[in-house]
Amino acid sequence: MNDDAEQQHPAPTNPGYAAGRLAAAFRTAATHPDPETRRRGAERGRRWRAVLDGMASGLLTIGSRTPVAGLPAWVTPEVTRGGFATGHPRAGGPLLDHEIATARRAGVPANRRSLFAYFLSDDGLAQLHGLLDSSRFEVTVPEEAALLTVAWLVRAGEPAAALDLVEELAPFADRLRFGPRPAGRPAPRPDAVHRSTVGDAREALAARRPSTAVETQREALAVWQPFGDELLLHWLEVTDEQGHIRVPGPADPWHARSTALLARYRDLAERHTRCTKHLRPKENLGILRGALEEAVAARELAPRRLGLLRCAVAAMVRRRGLPGSAEHTALRRRQAAHAALPSHHALAGVVLGRLSGLPQDDGVGDVEPVVAPVSEREADATGVPAGAVVPAAVRRPVEAALSAPVGTLVERGLVPSAEVLAELVPQLVAATTAEAHRDPALRTLAAAHYRAFRNRRSLLLLDLQRQVRVEELPWVRAVAAERNGSGAAEAAAGTLRGLGGLAVRAFPGTILPNPLVRELAVLARQAELGAPFVEELAADIFMGTFTPKFLTAARVAAELLGGGSLYERYYAIDYAAVRNLAVVEAAESAHRSPGSRTSPRFAELCGRRAARFAPDTGRAGSWVAGNGTVIEQAQILTTHNLATLVHRVGIDPGAGWDNLALRCFSTVCRLTGRVHGNPRPLGTVKDAAYAWRQMVFHLSLCPPDQQRRVVKRFAEDCARQPLHIAGRLAPALTGLRQVLEGEEADQGAGRRLLGWSTGGHWFREDPAPGGSPR
Repeated sequence: MNDDAEQQHPAPTNPGYAAGRLAAAFRTAATHPDPETRRRGAERGRRWRAVLDGMASGLLTIGSRTPVAGLPAWVTPEVTRGGFATGHPRAGGPLLDHEIATARRAGVPANRRSLFAYFLSDDGLAQLHGLLDSSRFEVTVPEEAALLTVAWLVRAGEPAAALDLVEELAPFADRLRFGPRPAGRPAPRPDAVHRSTVGDAREALAARRPSTAVETQREALAVWQPFGDELLLHWLEVTDEQGHIRVPGPADPWHARSTALLARYRDLAERHTRCTKHLRPKENLGILRGALEEAVAARELAPRRLGLLRCAVAAMVRRRGLPGSAEHTALRRRQAAHAALPSHHALAGVVLGRLSGLPQDDGVGDVEPVVAPVSEREADATGVPAGAVVPAAVRRPVEAALSAPVGTLVERGLVPSAEVLAELVPQLVAATTAEAHRDPALRTLAAAHYRAFRNRRSLLLLDLQRQVRVEELPWVRAVAAERNGSGAAEAAAGTLRGLGGLAVRAFPGTILPNPLVRELAVLARQAELGAPFVEELAADIFMGTFTPKFLTAARVAAELLGGGSLYERYYAIDYAAVRNLAVVEAAESAHRSPGSRTSPRFAELCGRRAARFAPDTGRAGSWVAGNGTVIEQAQILTTHNLATLVHRVGIDPGAGWDNLALRCFSTVCRLTGRVHGNPRPLGTVKDAAYAWRQMVFHLSLCPPDQQRRVVKRFAEDCARQPLHIAGRLAPALTGLRQVLEGEEADQGAGRRLLGWSTGGHWFREDPAPGGSPR
């Protein structure tokens, strides 16, 4: 699933938002100069038109877990920006080519209900069994795994479970595609992890075009510089030691050579058109050529032209030496070698040839052979010099397709952010989920299905409704009993520990993005660790309350940080009261209605803290900012998953908590630098405060003497920053030191750094000359 659900409109049931998006899409489709962009705009317009039509007809209920009338929650909906369902199922629409081909081979009508019935026949089941055994199938939407699951159940001796699944699918057999897509090669390995595929790398390299600037320079070095040397030598023949130029008479052989030089110039100018410097009459080459044309035409050189010619000859000799001299020869040799280097475009063509023989839908297991220097055989075939080195710009698309352990990708810099890590994690979770099944064919099917499920886009949901989980899908429920319980839990716990630790170590100053949180939550459920993971909530659709797992996460944080930790003191938290609150609410929840999924006491606590620590300054603030202050307090109380990862999952900090704190502070400094001169800095202020919170958490896990040493390092690092960074951070550092000394963060010159405010934020003000914000 992606993160579209976090980009919500404040009034999701209002069709005005959809109408605005429709108008924008139509403008793009009608006016954009790029044809591909116009096509994408038209497709967006189609989706938004479907949203509006569905809202008007009552087909769609925006904000619901079942937004399309008549379709259950497990059906994958087509979703557009902001989490709006269009009313069309992704597994619906016209028959695809492989469905038409199957119907033709089976001799059945070309419609989905007939195909559904065919796959339940002996011949159809035999075909599905063959796909399971060969792994030569693709699952691009979850529904395409349904009939393969039926076939597996039949073969496993579970006809009752197969029949129950068929009965649940049958009402939608005429609308949805439940059969798999045949593939020319086996499904990808369950443990394959890569950012992009070989096909993606080929597409990126094929899109490269020769650089006009580089090819112009190459032409200048290879063609016009040598020709300029010839012209210079030709004029030096008639130049004396004092620099005076005497044009000989028409009978002199010099004139015949002049005519030949001009003829060759015209031939070169016709064939080499990139570099136009030689056409400029004020350039040295243009002056030499223009004077030669006058001389060949038997016209006497005017004094001004003769003066320009003498200056040009003298300047060329003075700058590079006489042609043929050691200095001049060495220069031209270096320039010729540079011009002979193959272009990036030519080298990309060599790499494209190497990639063409690899599976296009998988990653690259070993990058080095693909980006090795050009071989003799390739040189003979392409004309690119043997031994030519593939440059970094051509290597990058191939390296992005490297298939390796995710830790290796992080170490090599191929995973630059937590958001990119979140894109890769579903592949690992798919492998872990699949390993719980004993049967190899079912493992392959489960892995392919999970990858497809994680491409399901999130819906816009209201009233604390939950996105559909993979275990809710009928075909997943049908084989749930085949999971190896204890082994699956151990594998999930190991993967969770590895991924959680990697995310914190690699990106210590970044909160876990929601797609990554959702994957960790899946692993936590499989591991049965009782580890609550909480998402970052969207301030513009926040309904003022939280689900119970937020209070559970706060209780986990209290277990880890209660008793006077630096984190507890810095954010003025009474974690003993939080633990008591969790006990009271647990008792109260026993008397609530079964459908109640809120934590009113936790919401009340966050509201009180927001009013205390982010008060209204009297300046106009939006209701979204007010929501943000409450959400931030929930993040503070729960540590936004850090305490869960440390206390329940048991992640490894690697080089130490002090190292993570120092790296967080570097992130804070970098983000603070972006506030200066920024007309809309509040998003950056929020990110800087979140990185600061991560820093305080890591620092809190260090012994007291180490905490003091690290804070001293903060001050030293801050002193080396520009004033607009050091000045903004000075009050925050003062507040942190005060807490270490047993005082409050918000007293005297100290300030507690928070990300949200309902009025003017002190962090955005330019620092005064004394070093702190005005």
